[in-house]
Amino acid sequence: MKAVAAEFASAEHDVLIAPHGGVLRELYLPASEADALKRRSASLPQWTLNQRQLCDLELLLNGGFSPLQGFLGRADYDRVVADMRLADGTLWPMPITLDVDEAFAASLGDGAQISLNDVQGTPLAVLTVEDVYFPDRIAEAKAVFGTTDRTHPGVAELLDRTGSVYLGGKLQGIQPPPHYDFTTLRHSPGQLRNWFRQHGWHRIVAFQTRNPMHRAHRELTLRAAEQVGAKLLIQPSVGRTKPGDVDHYTRVRCYRALLEHYPRDHAALSLLPLAMRMGGPREALWHAIIRKNYGASHFIVGRDHAGPGKDAEGRPFYDPYAAQHLLATHEEELGIRIVPFPAMVYAANRDTYLPQNEVEAQDEVRDISGTELRRRLHQGEAIPEWFTFPEVVKILRERHPAQAQQGFVLFFTGLSGSGKSTLAQAVLARLLETGSRPVTVLDGDEVRRHLSKGLGFSREDRNANITRIGYVASEVVRHGGIAICAPIAPYAEARTEARDLVQAHGRFVEIHVATPLEVCEARDRKGLYAAARAGKIKGFTGIDDPYETPVAPELRIDTSEVSVAEAADWVFDWLRQEELA
Repeated sequence: MKAVAAEFASAEHDVLIAPHGGVLRELYLPASEADALKRRSASLPQWTLNQRQLCDLELLLNGGFSPLQGFLGRADYDRVVADMRLADGTLWPMPITLDVDEAFAASLGDGAQISLNDVQGTPLAVLTVEDVYFPDRIAEAKAVFGTTDRTHPGVAELLDRTGSVYLGGKLQGIQPPPHYDFTTLRHSPGQLRNWFRQHGWHRIVAFQTRNPMHRAHRELTLRAAEQVGAKLLIQPSVGRTKPGDVDHYTRVRCYRALLEHYPRDHAALSLLPLAMRMGGPREALWHAIIRKNYGASHFIVGRDHAGPGKDAEGRPFYDPYAAQHLLATHEEELGIRIVPFPAMVYAANRDTYLPQNEVEAQDEVRDISGTELRRRLHQGEAIPEWFTFPEVVKILRERHPAQAQQGFVLFFTGLSGSGKSTLAQAVLARLLETGSRPVTVLDGDEVRRHLSKGLGFSREDRNANITRIGYVASEVVRHGGIAICAPIAPYAEARTEARDLVQAHGRFVEIHVATPLEVCEARDRKGLYAAARAGKIKGFTGIDDPYETPVAPELRIDTSEVSVAEAADWVFDWLRQEELA
């Protein structure tokens, strides 16, 4: 029996009453007004949205973030951070903010309007700025994520890659962000609600995921839907998830294959353009509100919902059932029923899946972790049918061919004179003498002469230089190669952008060459430090321009303490341990 995966009719109302309570606010202007605003937007200050901001904007405009009508101002932000509520008392757990740099914020007058654009420069909305404020991001991290540990991806994003100024105000939508992939599976809340009404779906239980789904997920979702007598909405996040996750193209292909194993007219698949924060309990509460806006009456909350894993000390960031407890506390106010569900495990002696809390002492429980699955795919080993379906295995094997070597980047960063380039050359020689894989070297000076010719040394130009390096490196990695990069890369935000570009295709290995400034200065063969000290060179890293020390690099090496050969051994041994060399 086939499942439902149909195109949905378009919703044309600005404000729709939710089938399960609440109001759905769509922020798009009527066509004629949107066209006029689009023409006028060319004369406004322009802001290019990053991936997180683009996802947030899409869900603000289409009503997925109802009741919000724009990015949070100071009063709403403060109360959301402190109490998980808007200033008027409405339950809302996640700060939805538009962060910008100080220079852009300073250029805006009172009541300014700005055009919010995608990376192609296409205007998507206009924001009327009602509030400009400096947030306490440390306090935000502690309150929202419960930690300032940058091992948490949401914390790292907030503290290292978020602009220092927030803009709050109401939005006027011009047009949705364009999507060219899986277009028949992308629906606004209004479209999805209309489809539910047209097909007589009144009780809908939604399931959130950011990973491929296997037999355990099918069993969990079927049981949860049966438990509450509801149809099933599988709504995976395909905006931005956790670094290192399987790409959404592969995941969606897996979801479509799995959908064929649900009863006919029982399950539907729709994609959610959400930028996840991996915020555990708060994020679970947020997910529930979003699913209510999309028309669901029930929401499945599993073990460690939206958890990012373990902290720097090896401890889980959140209690595995903290999300279930938080949502139970707010269930009546939420307007959507919560379906808490334990993890499903396979009992070999019964040849069936069971909720973890129903396992008995004599049961032979089997499981395959994500790491073990990747190992089996890489080695070409069998993946048992009790774990997943053959169609899903086929898709995963196409994405991860057996014995294929993963591309990776070695990104050496450090002060001028720290020994980056010398160490990079030593590691290059070691790689070439022990293997035959193609290696591309993107050294700082060489890149400046060719790839980044014409760029200066302002912060903006330095960031652009690193972004170019990251892009080229990501293309090398995408084709299974190795890229060795050795720029100074003084700013954390640019290094993170390079990491994000690469991690879409393979591994990013940041190596901080942590040689002290006084040692680098003593090695100054080119006389650059002396010139900077004398004021002849302005904006020199380490003298009158900062070097933002990497917080959690994969490796940290001080070349004043070890020889180049010893440092190269250290890098090479680490690569072997990670099965990269």
